[in-house]
Amino acid sequence: MEQQEYVSVTEFCNGHSISTSIISQLNEFGLVRVIERSDSLYIPLEELPKTEKMLRLHTDLNINLEGVEVITRLLERIERANEEMVKLRNKLSLYE
Repeated sequence: MEQQEYVSVTEFCNGHSISTSIISQLNEFGLVRVIERSDSLYIPLEELPKTEKMLRLHTDLNINLEGVEVITRLLERIERANEEMVKLRNKLSLYE
């Protein structure tokens, strides 16, 4: 079984000078996966780029968390649409 590495929410928030409540709220919105172990919260390493992207939207661009949720959902839909378009282009090229 693959071993997954984690970063403590407290360390992440201290490093970015933010409150841990922001990560908790992102978790509540379903935007960031947080794991609880030994009464501490952890973010999987694979979630860090996405978490930092949302954090930049929130702090640098001063977008509220509801807006971050909408932007993130739209970006995910665009990514899925692009992936589907590539698949369809590949299928179409078989027939050309």
